[in-house]
Amino acid sequence: MIDTHSGASATPAIDNGRITVDLAALAANWQRLAGMMTNGAACGAAVKADCYGLGDAPCLEALWNAGCRTYFVATPQEGAAVRRHLPEATVYILNGLYPGAAGFYAANGLRPCLGSPDEVADWRNAGAPLPAALHVDTGISRLGLTAEEAASLAQNTPLELSLIMSHLACADTPGDRMNQAQLARFRALADLFPGVPRSLANSAGIFLGPDFHFELARPGIALYGGQASALEESRLDPVVTLEVRILQVHTLPKGAPIGYGATFTAPRDMRVAMVAAGYADGFLRAAGSTDGKAGAEAWLAGHRLPALGRVSMDMSAFDISEVPDDIAIRGSFVELFGRNVSVDETADRAGTIGYELLTSLGHRFARRYVGTPSQHGERS
Repeated sequence: MIDTHSGASATPAIDNGRITVDLAALAANWQRLAGMMTNGAACGAAVKADCYGLGDAPCLEALWNAGCRTYFVATPQEGAAVRRHLPEATVYILNGLYPGAAGFYAANGLRPCLGSPDEVADWRNAGAPLPAALHVDTGISRLGLTAEEAASLAQNTPLELSLIMSHLACADTPGDRMNQAQLARFRALADLFPGVPRSLANSAGIFLGPDFHFELARPGIALYGGQASALEESRLDPVVTLEVRILQVHTLPKGAPIGYGATFTAPRDMRVAMVAAGYADGFLRAAGSTDGKAGAEAWLAGHRLPALGRVSMDMSAFDISEVPDDIAIRGSFVELFGRNVSVDETADRAGTIGYELLTSLGHRFARRYVGTPSQHGERS
């Protein structure tokens, strides 16, 4: 792979850790999902929260080169950032239309996902020159028009619609009955707006099968290497690797505690590596261990390294007893997640999901972008 961008400091020796983003893997994941689309459905991309914490400029370029033309973000500011990088892209704002902001949306070529009668009225009254998406609620009970509001609007649609969309609540659990219930509701509501393209599937929704694909899918977490659902096939290529520096190696005698609160006591003599990552960096406090609970595991030279004790703000402890002395040394790097320990496993040990880990990654790590995706998403 080729180093295409470096976010590293001018003095790598002072870097606490490094985040490596594989742009070719990102492009390949999008290509795979796009290839799953049925009946001519298109594949977009959710790129909110700085492309799920990976960095918008290089990731947007990789997705565009792979063939993606439609993008979904949460906020108008995020939409404006996508527009700066990708002048020809179609950009939807999932949070809808903010009061008094129609001019900003129009000036930046942003399409709001209108989710209430007030938003519809504001967009219509602003005389906005762009089409918009209509967001209907089919059961997740967050944003979106109710069935009654959608039916009323359908009798007199006072604006140009480019999309009708809804959001699945339980797509990550394929057998959940709510998936089929939402599908039926969405079909019924979409039928009120004949000819308008439809979008229901997020990453997990794509894996529910062709019935959920409609005209446009909008994957997010699967693009970035997170497992989208309980289905094993939803685990695509890992995209992000987080490695952190060993600050010190020392011996923890049997019976000695380690870390704040003395929550972990050594059951035997152990060799410990203190590494430069803590909850200030997005390595969550809940990833630590106690005498009664295993924590996350890191990886070094073919060895799994169990976390020891609490994660603190700036550092964490790992058991390196099985690693050769000449490998686990001060200044070496251990993998917190990546190709050897998945981001989903690390998140699960912390009682959360991969989304939270990726979007919480701090700015004290150097970043580099490797792999040059071609126009067809191959590695070069």
